[in-house]
Amino acid sequence: MDRNTWIGLGLIALILFGFQIFILGPQQKEQAEYQHKQDSIARVEYLKFKADSLQRFKTDTSGAVAHAHDTISLSDSAKKEISKQQFGTFADASSGTPEFVTLENNLVKITISTKGGKIYSVELKKYKTFDSLPLRLFDGKTTVFGLELPTNENRVINTNDLYFKASSKSESVGSSGSRSISMRLYAGTNRYIEYLYTLSGDSYITDFSLNTVGMNQIIPQNINQFELDWAMDIPRVEKNIVAERNASTMYFKYSSDNDVDWLSETKDDTKPLVNKVNWVSMKQQYFTSVLISNEGFDKATIATKSDKNSTDIVKNMSSVFTLPFNHNDNASYAMRFYFGPNHYQTLKKMDLMLEKQIPLGWGIFGWVNRYFVIYIFDFLNGFNWNFGIIILLMTVLIKAILLPLTFRSFKSQAKMKVLKPEMDEINAKFADDALKKQSEVMALYKKAGVNPMGGCFPMLLQMPILIAMFRFFPASIELRQQGFLWCKDLSTYDSIYNFGFSVPFYGDHVSLFTLLMTISTLLYTRMTMQFQATNPQMKWMSYMMPIIFLGVFNNYSAGLSYYYFLANMFTFGQQYIFKFFLDEKKIHAQIQENKKKPAKKTSSFMQRLEEAQKSRGIQPPKKK
Repeated sequence: MDRNTWIGLGLIALILFGFQIFILGPQQKEQAEYQHKQDSIARVEYLKFKADSLQRFKTDTSGAVAHAHDTISLSDSAKKEISKQQFGTFADASSGTPEFVTLENNLVKITISTKGGKIYSVELKKYKTFDSLPLRLFDGKTTVFGLELPTNENRVINTNDLYFKASSKSESVGSSGSRSISMRLYAGTNRYIEYLYTLSGDSYITDFSLNTVGMNQIIPQNINQFELDWAMDIPRVEKNIVAERNASTMYFKYSSDNDVDWLSETKDDTKPLVNKVNWVSMKQQYFTSVLISNEGFDKATIATKSDKNSTDIVKNMSSVFTLPFNHNDNASYAMRFYFGPNHYQTLKKMDLMLEKQIPLGWGIFGWVNRYFVIYIFDFLNGFNWNFGIIILLMTVLIKAILLPLTFRSFKSQAKMKVLKPEMDEINAKFADDALKKQSEVMALYKKAGVNPMGGCFPMLLQMPILIAMFRFFPASIELRQQGFLWCKDLSTYDSIYNFGFSVPFYGDHVSLFTLLMTISTLLYTRMTMQFQATNPQMKWMSYMMPIIFLGVFNNYSAGLSYYYFLANMFTFGQQYIFKFFLDEKKIHAQIQENKKKPAKKTSSFMQRLEEAQKSRGIQPPKKK
C-alpha cells in the first residue's frame, strides 16, 4: 500500500476512536445514569407499595381480628376468611403441616421443608462438631429463605411462611446420579412459584432454580422487581467460640471486580451492595454457605450481628437480594448453593474466587501461603501421615530452603561477637557521649569490614514465611480435630490444665505447646543477645516480647505453636552445626587483617549514616 492509503487508514481509525470516546462514551454514561435512576424509582415504588399494603392490611383485617377476640373459637369459614384477607390468592397455602424431604450424597445431607420450600438444614457427613455431634451448618428453626412478593390485592407476601407442595425425581448422570426436589407454591390454576433443588453425587454444590409461572397476573404492573430474603443464625461447632466468632462474617464478590470483599469480623456490620453481585457467602471459621447467581444479583444488602454473651450462636447473618421481574414472560433465575468446607483447593476449583474467603494474609504473606506453603503442605499430606509428622517435615523443608540465609546471618553474628570486646571498650570510653560512641562504632565496623546489618537482612527475608505461618495454621481445615501427642485438635489450643476461671491476658487453661514455644524463644533470645552490644532497655524488651506472646498464643492453634517451637529447636541445632564450620579465631584473624588494609570505598549505607551524623554536628573519625 502507498503512503496515501496508510494516511487514509490512519484517519479512519482516528475517526472511529474519536467517535467511541466523544459520542458513544457520553451516551453510555447517560444510559447508565438513566438505568440507575429507573432502578431507584422502581425501588421507591416498591417500598411505597409495601408500606401502603401493610397499612391496608391492618385496616382490612381489623374487623376480623376484633371478631376473633370476641369469639372463643373461630369456625373454619372464619379462619379461611382471615387467611384470604391476609394472603389473598395464596390463602390456601397459608396453613398446613411441615413435611421434610432430603437430598443426599456421600458428602452432604440436605433437608428441605415444605414450609417455605426452603433448605431446612445441611449436614456435612465427613465432619463433626467439637463435641462429636453431627455437624449441621444451620438449623431451619432460625433460618429464613423466601420471596417478598407484592400482589395486586395490596399485599406483600413472604413465601417463607407459606406451604409448598413437594415432588422429586432422579436422573442418571454418568457414573453418579442426581436427584431433584421440586417445591411449588400455588396461587391458583397455572400460577405458582417453584424452587427446584438438584444435587449430584460427590459434590458440595446444589443447583437451585427459582421459577415463576403466571406471576405476571398477580404482581402489579408498576412493580418490576421483588426481593429474596436469606438469613440464618450460625450455630457453634468449634471448641473456641471466641476464635470462631472472630473468623465468621459475610463475604461477597462484585461481577465487575477481580477481588472479594467482606464485612467486619469483630463488630456488627451492614453494607448495601449497589452493583451486580456474583455471590454472597455466610462464612464460618472452617465452613461456608454460599449463594451464587449465574447471571448476578442486581443489588443486595448484607448484615451481621452477634451476641457476645451467647454460648450457642456464633452470629446472625442476613441478606436481601433484588431480583428483576419481567411482566411479559414467565421468569427463571438460575443459582447455586455451596455448602461445604473452607478447603483451599476445593474452593479454587470452582473458579469463582471463593478461596479468597480463607484468611491467608495480605500482600506478600498471602502470596507465600498460596504459592509456596500450601503446595508443600498438600504434597506432604498426600502421604497420609499424622499431621504432627507433616508439620515436622514441613519445618525441615522450610529450614533447608532458608539454610543459606540462616548461615549468612549466623556468620554475621559471629563477626559481631568477635568485635564485642572492642565495642565494649568504645561503650565505656564514650559512655557520656552517645553520638560520639555511635561514630566510633561505625568506624570500627568500617575498618573491620563488617556490615552491622549483615545479620538483619537474612532475618528480614525470612519474616514473610514466619508471618505467613501465623495465618496459615489457624485457617487450615486439614488440622481440624487432628490429634498429635497430648493435643486432641491441632486447629485450636491444646490444654493440659484448666483453671476453672479466667486469668486476665492469659485464659482459663495452660497450653503446653505455647509454653514450649515461649521457653525456646527466650533461650533463642538469650543466645542472640550474647552476640550483640545491646543497651539494657532493648534487652528487657527482647525478653518481654515472648512473655507477651505467651498470652496471645495460649488461645491460638496448637499447630502454630508447635511449628514455632520446632523452628526454634531447629535453629538451635543449626547454630551448633555452624560452629564446626566457623572458627571464631580465624574470623578474628581475618578481621585484624582487614583493619590493616587500605580503607575500601564507603558503602552507600555508611555514606548515608555519615551524612546523618554531620547534619547533627558529628564528624566521623579521621582515617589513619
